[in-house]
Amino acid sequence: QVQLVESGGGLVQPGGSLRLSCAASRSIFKIYAMGWYRQAPGKQRELVAAITSGSSTNYADSVKGRFTISRDDAKNTVYLQMNSLKPEDTAVYYCNTNPPINGYWGQGTQVTVSS
Repeated sequence: QVQLVESGGGLVQPGGSLRLSCAASRSIFKIYAMGWYRQAPGKQRELVAAITSGSSTNYADSVKGRFTISRDDAKNTVYLQMNSLKPEDTAVYYCNTNPPINGYWGQGTQVTVSS
């Protein structure tokens, strides 16, 4: 079993930045592609950024050019750098494998973009 723990969320003004972290309890990044997902109130969870075991990245159109996914294999950690944040980015952010494994969902980290 793998535990994924997200951190780094918070309240930020529009145009601001946050860096999210996802720490894995053991090394899985060379086996699985990883993704950052988000779920806003009343909406379905969506994939916003993904990184393969070979470090290729992909982004949802809504965050392209503003978000950057990266990982540090030595630290078993995946990051999401979020710049130029918008109110519509407000959501709970989760990391998981891509495609997701149900048993790997963590509690997520809340990101609120508001003035």
